[in-house]
Amino acid sequence: MEEGSINLPPGFQFYPTDEELVLDFLYRKASLLPCYPNIIPDLDSYVHDPWELSGKALSSGNQWYFFSQKTQDRATKNGYWKQLDIDEAIYTSAGKKVGIKKYLLFYMGEAPEGIETNWIMQEYSLSNSGLGCTSYKRIAGKKILDGVEWVLCRVYERKSSQHGFWCDEDDDDGTELSCLDEIFLSLDDDLDEISLPN
Repeated sequence: MEEGSINLPPGFQFYPTDEELVLDFLYRKASLLPCYPNIIPDLDSYVHDPWELSGKALSSGNQWYFFSQKTQDRATKNGYWKQLDIDEAIYTSAGKKVGIKKYLLFYMGEAPEGIETNWIMQEYSLSNSGLGCTSYKRIAGKKILDGVEWVLCRVYERKSSQHGFWCDEDDDDGTELSCLDEIFLSLDDDLDEISLPN
């Protein structure tokens, strides 16, 4: 294990909701408040290829979590992360917008000629309209701008493209439906034609 890597105790699984990732981890990190437990490491995600995250990022199941400083250069040693045109707003249970989730797909090779892989990154950032998104620090009792914009990243490898882009059996967002359940429910127009055994 490399320095800074985190191991969860046996039996412990880390499956936070989007709201928990933004409020309980990212907001506290950006505000320089302590996180308890402090289990998500800082990592320059664009130095490492996604398959190198094991032993460096917080691992839970087949997902890796880490904080990173926001950057526009998303090239790694063997490829690059390409941002997709999908942004999801993250809301609290009270309906306040607190964050944004962006989706990125990893490509092998040099942009723009790379080869698409099954590696996906969800990049969480704080909402400008809800919580402040820039870190501050105190020096001699004064709050000053730290100049760092933090993001929280969740990386996983989708199992198979046949189940659709967003399905991953370990990507738990709080729903109890499996990918196959979602596919079955999406076929609701054809349900009348399906006969079940008695």
